[in-house]
Amino acid sequence: MLRLVEPTAELRAGWLEAHLEWGPGLHEDGFGIRPSDELASETGFSAWLERLEREGHPAITEGYQCHYRWIVDGDSVVGGIALRVGDDEYVRQSGHIGYGVRPSARGKGVASWALGEILRLARANGLERALLVCETDNEPSVATITRNGGVREDAPLRAMSRYWIDLREDAGRG
Repeated sequence: MLRLVEPTAELRAGWLEAHLEWGPGLHEDGFGIRPSDELASETGFSAWLERLEREGHPAITEGYQCHYRWIVDGDSVVGGIALRVGDDEYVRQSGHIGYGVRPSARGKGVASWALGEILRLARANGLERALLVCETDNEPSVATITRNGGVREDAPLRAMSRYWIDLREDAGRG
């Protein structure tokens, strides 16, 4: 059964398994990994989790706050999703929500489910609309976004497309 949970050291083994499946690099969207993060050791992993938690507190962060959630199935981490609340340049370029699903869990509705769940948190944080950005040729991501009410803002000839999801109760998503 899928759940969204806050990042936790208790799921370190499941997260490391997912990380290995993605392969080397920082391409796991939704996890907030930075090049300076050292994730292999328990100390580095704990420091990363502490940073993710701090980014969710508006009194601590500047520009925007970010709520990270892991998509889990039992003890297995199958993906990550991040909600950025704010209106700084990064949010305007990258969107309010970013997500990633590990390769073995793709094509099973995981991203669509997680996006639907995080939209509730977006609404609870006062967002009336959520911006999502993805590569124009990323058909699975486009389908996930449009399945959740996303409407493309710009021309399809661009490499990246911007989608808006209306979160107002009177928009029919309530």
